[in-house]
Amino acid sequence: MSVSALTLMTLGFLFILGLVADIIGRNTPIPRVSALLVFGIIIGPSGFDLLPVAIEHWMPVVSDIALASIGFLLGNSFNISRIHSSGKAVLSISIFVALATTAVVSSGLWLAGVSLPVALICGGIAPATDPASTVDVISESKSEGEFSETLLKITAIDDAWGLIIFSLMFAAAQIEMLDGGGLHTLLDGFSEVLVSVLLGVVLGVPMSFLTGRILPGEPSLVEGLGMVFICSGCALWIGASYLLSAMVMGAVVANLARHHERPFCAIEGVEWPLLVIFFIFAGVCVRREFFWSNILLIVFYILLRVASRFVGTYGGALIAGKTGRFGGWMGMALMPQAGIALGMALTAANRFEEFQAVVSVIAATTVFFEIAGPICTRFALKMMGDINTGERHKKDDEGCSF
Repeated sequence: MSVSALTLMTLGFLFILGLVADIIGRNTPIPRVSALLVFGIIIGPSGFDLLPVAIEHWMPVVSDIALASIGFLLGNSFNISRIHSSGKAVLSISIFVALATTAVVSSGLWLAGVSLPVALICGGIAPATDPASTVDVISESKSEGEFSETLLKITAIDDAWGLIIFSLMFAAAQIEMLDGGGLHTLLDGFSEVLVSVLLGVVLGVPMSFLTGRILPGEPSLVEGLGMVFICSGCALWIGASYLLSAMVMGAVVANLARHHERPFCAIEGVEWPLLVIFFIFAGVCVRREFFWSNILLIVFYILLRVASRFVGTYGGALIAGKTGRFGGWMGMALMPQAGIALGMALTAANRFEEFQAVVSVIAATTVFFEIAGPICTRFALKMMGDINTGERHKKDDEGCSF
């Protein structure tokens, strides 16, 4: 069989799995994201190993494309007119949950007997969320309301705090291991965040001017994807965070463009096929041999991260003037964790061999949080009254309007 034939048949098979996952998401409490991850585990090396070896070359590119698109879409949540009403809650909850998660996970693992460098790295990774699955659950369930809007904005800014915190914890871990030398890494971490923001602004300004002028009156998919790919490609080229750069570019467009909704709506139209492959590949990457050798560390990490999400969101909500109920359900909604966390773990492992165990832990916990996390998110949205099941299917056939 030719490579082209095998490739086309594999893509078709993966998209059919996406259709099955969508049916499951519409008719059961299980979100389609969770179903896709399970499908990936089943067809991957930890299951029946059905995918061709050549598929492994797709994974990094598909992941980058999907996450860059998600980052750009999340930037729309930073529209100043929208964030003005809930800005205090977003900042308060996002900062508190990031700090609480880092403190609880790192200190808890250290007290449980985990080496301090590994505990610091795990604590630095723990605040990272999964914008892809969170956005997908909200979109799939047609959730609307203050809780959904606040959740989207927290998810968007959460990973910015996560990048900064991870840089600090990585530097602290290096200082512990090398008796110094972490200052350089600390400065690199801050410079990466700064460069990422600047790149997003530099590309977002011309995109804001072009949006709505290339094809007046129509959403332009070519325009939107072109700028997102250029932004993420430039970020990878110069060693910046493509997720943060794309998110900043989206925020600039959301605030400066005359018809800012057009590129976001256009990209949303092709987002799901990308996410189908992305989440299936996330499941394919799971290796069951990593699970048993680090089972205790995995269990402690999960328990500590779950507890810390509730502690952080509850405290942040009270300071922002929200109810404890609002903060409690927000903690449940922020459970998903995926690709960004794995990227952080790989960054640490590539620098020090001692952190290879961290990759195994995060890979295993990602499976848990990506299967259970979206379910928790949907349940929290339902409990806060943001899911209107009566209107859900009615809106499925509605498109973007301008």
